[in-house]
Amino acid sequence: MTNEKVFKALIQKVYRLLILLLTLFVITGGGLLYYMSNPSFFDFKSEPETIVAVPIEIDEDRIENGIHVRTGLVDADGLMLVVNNCTNCHSAKLVTQNRMTAEGWNTTIKWMQETQNLWNLGRNQDVIVNYLVTNYPPKSIGRRAVLTDIDWYELNNK
Repeated sequence: MTNEKVFKALIQKVYRLLILLLTLFVITGGGLLYYMSNPSFFDFKSEPETIVAVPIEIDEDRIENGIHVRTGLVDADGLMLVVNNCTNCHSAKLVTQNRMTAEGWNTTIKWMQETQNLWNLGRNQDVIVNYLVTNYPPKSIGRRAVLTDIDWYELNNK
């Protein structure tokens, strides 16, 4: 055999070895990628897990620290009447930001009955208005408190 034929035979062996190594590398890489996406593939003895979802019941009318959690209203006599009659149509925040006197609340309730289809509250209206006036009375202060005990000084116009 000539050197040239020996060299070609050697190159063919190296080429076949490289193809074999590349094939093994691709198969191993594919197996690793599959294992990364499905790690339980090799768990032959594991039993299938049964996941049971247990619904958690949350009490929407619970009171924490004297506050009705769902609405943020103060816990006092008449709270549930206010929740059931007022928060069906609007947020409780609308109630708490509009602090009024009994006359103001009665006028507002009458307006809602005439224009917003609020039902007749009957005897409950007095309980609701009493709750609102007691827990959310009008605030008489403005943007800031009036300045008191100020030591004024004279400006010299020269």
